[in-house]
Amino acid sequence: MTLSPKLLSALRNLVDKQGGADVDWINIADARALTELGFARRTRAGWEITSEGLALVKSGSGGPEGPTLVS
Repeated sequence: MTLSPKLLSALRNLVDKQGGADVDWINIADARALTELGFARRTRAGWEITSEGLALVKSGSGGPEGPTLVS
């Protein structure tokens, strides 16, 4: 599966957020798109990456720059 650059950036921000880093804001439309794909979820604490989203980023699928999903 390949992600658009915007969605990939949002997904990487969620990875960094999970790791405790300060991250830029995440566009709601991008976060919702990631949620529909099963890569993120909305909680009381904000948007979080799912295990599926984390696995996608870690796999680096889609080439050297990671996933490239075009929907």
